[in-house]
Amino acid sequence: MPAPCSRHLTDSSDINIRPRTHRAAPLLLATLLLAPPAPAAAVPEPSELKANTVEAFDRYLRLTDARNDAEIQRGSDLLWIDALPEAQRRDAYSALRRGEVKMQKLQTRDNGATIKCPDALIHHWVGVVFIPGAKVDDVLHILQDYDQHAAYFAPDVERSKILSRDGDHFRVFLRFRRHKVITAVLNTEHDVHYFRDAPARAHSRSSAVRIAEVEDAGKPGEREKTPGHDSGYLWRMETWWRIEERDGGAYVQSEVASLTRDIPTGLGWLIGPFVNSIPKETLTFTLEATRKAVLGKQLHP
Repeated sequence: MPAPCSRHLTDSSDINIRPRTHRAAPLLLATLLLAPPAPAAAVPEPSELKANTVEAFDRYLRLTDARNDAEIQRGSDLLWIDALPEAQRRDAYSALRRGEVKMQKLQTRDNGATIKCPDALIHHWVGVVFIPGAKVDDVLHILQDYDQHAAYFAPDVERSKILSRDGDHFRVFLRFRRHKVITAVLNTEHDVHYFRDAPARAHSRSSAVRIAEVEDAGKPGEREKTPGHDSGYLWRMETWWRIEERDGGAYVQSEVASLTRDIPTGLGWLIGPFVNSIPKETLTFTLEATRKAVLGKQLHP
């Protein structure tokens, strides 16, 4: 297997996300009121997840897994910000302790070459938050409490349920609702393994083993489209979590690689904002919601 490349690439962006404000609400409302509704004819035709697309994404994952495994085995500098130059690293840690989220776009390469994924787009982001006063077990309690994920991560998660559990191995159901110009509802099943690396460290690996788009969600006649023969809003989703307890709290890092359809010609205005913005925004929300849930449990055990 070719050696995985570094995660710090020329096309990566270091993004500092501060707590949200509502100053832009009036402008956003005005924009929405003036924007014409999307015509029914603009809804994209169903797309098909092809074998060569799956093969390319699987190769991308093998290299990403290899890099993650090597970093976990190394046992130090586990957060992506640890590889930044010293001054930037200090600034990043200060921002985390102020309650901000640090994000970076990633791209795994094969011996320096871009991995092309025919008729699809790979979205790869990593983010980290700091939870003051938290222990590793506090974070694991929230992450593994899948029956309550619809409460912790609403409105992105509408329904959640543990399907089976064998120690630190989970099979879970999550129903996602994601909105950006268009709305997609997805029934998903995930295979998740947790690992305790040390008293103050843990990590997990999650694979979405089934993703089905829901048509007419919430209506009496709702139905699932055939996975891989749908609108292509989310075909694959792989997640790596890391938790490290130090500095009077817990650092929580989540890395997500997902696969969506390519943007159809002429429908970039409709599909583009969804497939390009949702992965980053969803990961940001997930980390913020995790911190909120952990802190909430500390106040109301």
